[in-house]
Amino acid sequence: MRRSVLCALSCAALSAALPVASAVAPQPGEAARVPFLPRYQAEQHGGIVRAANTSAKGVEGTESVNDGSSITYVDVDSDPNTYNSSRAELRVPEGARVSWARLYWGGNLRVGEQKPPKDNGRVLIAEPGGQYKALLADTLIGHRTAVGADAFQASADVTELVRSARSGQWTVAQVNVAMGSSRVGGWGGWTLVAAYEKDSEPLRRLGVWDGFETVGPGDGELRVPVDENSYPKDTGGQLGVIAYDGDRGTSGDYLAVETSSSKSILMADSANSADDVMNSSITEFGTGRTVRFPDGTNTLGYDSDVFDLRGALREGADRVHVRFGSRKDTVWLGALFLQADVRR
Repeated sequence: MRRSVLCALSCAALSAALPVASAVAPQPGEAARVPFLPRYQAEQHGGIVRAANTSAKGVEGTESVNDGSSITYVDVDSDPNTYNSSRAELRVPEGARVSWARLYWGGNLRVGEQKPPKDNGRVLIAEPGGQYKALLADTLIGHRTAVGADAFQASADVTELVRSARSGQWTVAQVNVAMGSSRVGGWGGWTLVAAYEKDSEPLRRLGVWDGFETVGPGDGELRVPVDENSYPKDTGGQLGVIAYDGDRGTSGDYLAVETSSSKSILMADSANSADDVMNSSITEFGTGRTVRFPDGTNTLGYDSDVFDLRGALREGADRVHVRFGSRKDTVWLGALFLQADVRR
């Protein structure tokens, strides 16, 4: 199944919801490993934007790592029927048309409590100024138990909802994450990725790849060929990544862009070091540019980062492949999104 299903819940569960789209909408299956495949590709005048936030926080303030920390829920709404919720702004440029949008969410089901996986494929989403709607995952869900964690990621197409929404902050609630304390800690969050068209912007290649893969000590390296096109010198671009359980301060995890058979550049900026790139942060080009609530700098195991690709593409490229690995930490990778200028 490739289309998302928006369905209504009972009034006891929601403040409001969309009309029923399917009374017996089937849940997609789950797999411990979901290989990375292209989800969306286009060449158009426009770009990619994203909104993201965490669904979990530390009980005793901002710890350096989530391992062993006491984790509770973020809950920013006024709805008594939700146990977690957070907000973030999706900055679609004025006058642009959304051509594609997808929500990714995931986390750890096993911390002090054990959440049942039956709710992995369901969240609530509210557009700016709107009320909650139930959203069901429309594709295979990654769900794997490893190194003491019980992690998952799900996603759903939300193109029509995002296309018709006004500007502002989106709210996502009921991400199926657990709270408490464990050796590996708790984490969870969501990222809304949207591609848009706007005639006044440069012609760009846009691509989104997703899956559910684990890297860590002894797991080897994950390689994803996100673009097989060639680029001239001084091409502009950006690379986004969604990942889970990257601990701040635990070195050895890296994200590299391979531009030829002999050249590879490590991604890093002022907020993400080359040797600890998955460090529990939500950043763009090294800063927290997006408006979020809450807006803590340490997201305790949830990463949604956008890196500047100008350095990697300074000398040109005959391809853009992503290499992801971790020598000490176990990290789950969920999605990659690429934007690169096309010069005619």
